[in-house]
Amino acid sequence: MLVATAALVAGVAHAQLFENPDWQESAVPPPPSYDLRRALEIEMPAYMTLKFGVDPQTIAITPDGVVRYVVLGWREGGSAVNAFYEGVRCATAEYKTYARSADGTWRMADNPDWKRLDERNSIYTSELARQALCRGRAPRASVSDMVRELKRPEVLSY
Repeated sequence: MLVATAALVAGVAHAQLFENPDWQESAVPPPPSYDLRRALEIEMPAYMTLKFGVDPQTIAITPDGVVRYVVLGWREGGSAVNAFYEGVRCATAEYKTYARSADGTWRMADNPDWKRLDERNSIYTSELARQALCRGRAPRASVSDMVRELKRPEVLSY
């Protein structure tokens, strides 16, 4: 009986968190500051000429299940860095770009919307979610778990 009750509670919690049609995203704070020297590199396919990494000090898991972070893109040996303030919703395999920066100044996106998380929309975001942010249809348990996986990826599907 105890096992059945636990399974029922877990199922209800799962449905409320991941399948709630009334889900609302929490307020998005301003983009955090970032530093390329702190970036943990995302493993990318060999054909990619750009490097991507996430500043671990910018990663946050919100109560509504969104993982927000700053991801950086650069060319090896280049001085230009592009930054993207994004959020991933593991429950629905979607992501959103809130702001962009190419010169250290953030430019907020006009009416950002959720997009399907796949390689056609954003290969680096898809890889980041698979390698570190999500564990199945939920965010990993903590930011430290995410950082550990960036340092030693355990690639799982959504």
